[in-house]
Amino acid sequence: MLTFPDAELVADSGTVDEAYRRLATELQRVIDHHDCVLMGVMLGGMIPTARLAGLLQGDYGMDYCQVSRYRGTEQGGMPEWLQPPRADLKGRIVLLVDDIFDEGITLEYVASACKALGAERVISTVLVRKRHDRVATTYRPDFVGFEVDDRYVFGCGMDYRHRWRHLNEIYALRDLNS
Repeated sequence: MLTFPDAELVADSGTVDEAYRRLATELQRVIDHHDCVLMGVMLGGMIPTARLAGLLQGDYGMDYCQVSRYRGTEQGGMPEWLQPPRADLKGRIVLLVDDIFDEGITLEYVASACKALGAERVISTVLVRKRHDRVATTYRPDFVGFEVDDRYVFGCGMDYRHRWRHLNEIYALRDLNS
């Protein structure tokens, strides 16, 4: 049995819930006027996608894709498809949902792929954006729940060593070697 990592709370469940409500309000405005597909980027986007889907109303499709950069490590590499989107995206608005915007590589990769698959437009949403100047692309998410400092964070879809995604709060490791 693993013990909880040496970490500190950076966003409590109330802060996270409020971010989801604000993001859902923004996405609802799009759903009300367009043919949309809510597309979760797995595995990190699983929980944010499910939480947002529970707050959204109306008619929209749902799909997922899976890209990996980490493969169980704390340092990201180049994106690799584990599962491309399956839904027909031609002429539709893709509401792309991921857990975190760090360097932007994964989100740009998936958004570009959705456009190549015929999406009319891709609107990206992340629960968390890290504050730093290492962003590796000009791509930026359209909607951000809130920002955190440049630390290794987990919870709300983000994992630490393949665990702790399910938490309703967000924590940051005190020491990356934990």
